[in-house]
Amino acid sequence: MRVLLVEDDDGVGDALSDALAARGHLPTRVVRGADALTRHHDADLIILDIGLPDIDGHEVLRRLRRVTEVPVLILTAHGDERSVVRGLRQGADDYLIKPVRLNELLARMDVVVRRTGRRVPESRIVTVQDVEIDLDARRVTVGGTEIPLTTMEFDVLAVLASRVGTAVSRQQLMDEVWGDAYLAVSRALDVHLTGLRGKLGRPGLLATIRGFGYRLGG
Repeated sequence: MRVLLVEDDDGVGDALSDALAARGHLPTRVVRGADALTRHHDADLIILDIGLPDIDGHEVLRRLRRVTEVPVLILTAHGDERSVVRGLRQGADDYLIKPVRLNELLARMDVVVRRTGRRVPESRIVTVQDVEIDLDARRVTVGGTEIPLTTMEFDVLAVLASRVGTAVSRQQLMDEVWGDAYLAVSRALDVHLTGLRGKLGRPGLLATIRGFGYRLGG
């Protein structure tokens, strides 16, 4: 399972990352709420601390719920009833108080993913014409040749590839790539799309839906 761990305490973060990896999971640790808002689309589950250095964890959760249904498990020292109720009402799938026993955390993770009906894929490779997009390895090949993309170019492509053949609105694309459309710059999206089209070299593969957004393939 790909786990996005949002934890600013190095001791806790490192210990959890090591423990999750030892149990066969693929943890990615970030320390800021802003990072969670831009990295959520690569996760099957998010473990979120409330006390973060830049954005309050409750605000991070609120913004996440605007753009994604990825399961969120809050793991925090804030154990007062008000904080727990607030987190659950804002869309958290579970709420655990530090310190937590590892076996309990692992069990809760499995329950949350199973309850939300989210399937954890073993491999995610999307093929459109002669373009192959490996979402897990973040690798793109065109006609068998690997094409180097920037981080943002791949993120834009990944959102479209996860909905291949379906029109994706411009705002939704910015929401998912930047985490929050308010963090995105419309002109920046245009620049990344232009670069992406040029590197793919397949006219018509990435179509513009006038007045709405974009579609990959179909």
